[in-house]
Order: sequence, then C-alpha cells, then structure tokens
Amino acid sequence: MKLNELIDNEGASKTRKRVGRGIGSGKGKTAGRGVKGQKSRTGVAIKGFEGGQMPLHRRLPKRGFNNVSARDYAEVTLGRLQAAIDDGRLDPAGTIDGAVLEQAGVIRRIKDGVRILGGGELTARVALDVAGASRSAVEAIEKAGGTITVAKKPEGADAGASA
Repeated sequence: MKLNELIDNEGASKTRKRVGRGIGSGKGKTAGRGVKGQKSRTGVAIKGFEGGQMPLHRRLPKRGFNNVSARDYAEVTLGRLQAAIDDGRLDPAGTIDGAVLEQAGVIRRIKDGVRILGGGELTARVALDVAGASRSAVEAIEKAGGTITVAKKPEGADAGASA
C-alpha cells in the first residue's frame, strides 16, 4: 500500500452542498431557505421567540430557590468507613478527620467538611473529628465504643451537624 492509494471508508466524508449557485443546481435563488421573511435573512437567532406571543419560558411560573450559602458536605456512611478499616486503608487507632479520609481514598475531596451518615454497620472503635453527623451515626459510633467530635457550626449557618 502506498500513501497515494489511501482512501476514506465509504460514507466517512460528505461533500459540502453548494447553495445559491444557479437554478440548475436545484439549490439556487433562495438556497433552500424558502421565500422572504426574517428566517430567510442572515444573522437571525430566534431561539425562544414565538412571534410576539409570550414565550413558554415566561408563561410558566418560577419555582424553587437556590441557596448560595448552603454548605456542600462530603458524605461518608458508616459502612464505607468500616470497609476502609477492614481493607487496611484506615487506622482505627488514630483520629480520623477529613484529610485522613481523603488520603485513604474514602472521599475524593473534603468540600465544606465531612458529614458521617448512619448507613451500614460499624464494629471498629474509632475517634472521628468531622463537620457533621446524623443522629443515627453518632449513636452507632458511641455504641461501638468510639468517640465523635462534631465541629461547631459557624454563626448564621443552619445546615450541618444534628448531634
């Protein structure tokens, strides 16, 4: 095989349609745009325009609210915590905080802090230092003989720890 013998696969490339090049081409004069009107001209971007009628996105009521000051926590269940301890990625003897969990690969990033949730079972005795924890998680950790320190919420913040 030589370089000058290389060809594309059948249907891999499409030839460009040349419009507005005479009536004999079948795409002459109006070039497939129809006749007259705003859309036959160049530089038209109508998007949500409905001919002067109130557009759908303005007819529908607004709903919801996006809280810009809401905290986004990295959530860890007790089951994932126990799995990491069983795999040897976490040392239950030391204090476990966000940096330790991130280094062990339990969470990808700390975000606004770590919040422990009560999914799964915890049998190891651990000492946790986190930003938040669910009530069931705190009970399960204390039942296993561990301790949990929930960081104090900043003034005015409502989200976070419920312990």
